[in-house]
Parts: sequence; structure tokens; C-alpha cells
Amino acid sequence: MSIVRLICICLTLFSALNSHSFAQEAQGKQFAYFGLEPDIVTNYLGTSNRKLGYVRITIELMLEDVDDLELADHHSPLLRATAIEILGRQPEERVKSLTGREDIRRTFLETMRKLMKQETGSNMIKDVIFTKYIYYG
Repeated sequence: MSIVRLICICLTLFSALNSHSFAQEAQGKQFAYFGLEPDIVTNYLGTSNRKLGYVRITIELMLEDVDDLELADHHSPLLRATAIEILGRQPEERVKSLTGREDIRRTFLETMRKLMKQETGSNMIKDVIFTKYIYYG
């Protein structure tokens, strides 16, 4: 048996063992996704007071558990209003840059987690994902 063949067999076994442990870990939790429908469309501050731009974002919330879907649906008006408020305060530079977009996403995540902790007693939101991000201005 060649050394290359032996290495391939070892790597295959190691890979199979690793994927099995990840599968067992994931079985304990069933994440769910909740989309804030319809898209969030709002204005943002332009470079001058006389100029406004607009941004359109599709937001998906990654929830800690499938059982949290009903709670997310119940609180979706609050989550949408929060998203619109956060976006409306953003300056143009932040909306148009990749690092700014990531900062906005993190702000959404932190703020929405705090809100859901106050409303439900649970940190039900694991992550916030922008599946569409379009700006004009």
C-alpha cells in the first residue's frame, strides 16, 4: 500500500468522524429563518441637508429555535419599525460602504436582540442577514 493511498484513507476517516460530530451537535438545535416582509424601504441622510437617498433591504432573521417563529411573527411590526428607525439615522457614507453595511447589520442584531429579550425574555435572534441591499442617492 502506497503512502499516498494511506494518507487518503486517513483523511477520509478523519473527515467522516468530524462531519458526524457536527451532525450530532446540530441535531440538538433547529435554527429557523424569519423574513421581515415586505422589504424595508426608507430614506437615509445624504451628503447635504437637501439631498436624500433611499435604501431597500430584505432582512432575514436567523432564530435560535423553530419554536421562536411564532414569537418573531407576533413581534414583526416592532422589528420592522426598529429597522426603519436605524436605517433612517444612517449617513450616506455608512450606507454605501461595505464596512458601513456590516456595522448597520451588527447594530440591527444588537438592537433586535435587546428588544426581543425585553419582550419575550429570550435571546431568540441568532443573526441578521441582508439578502438584498440596494441603495440610491
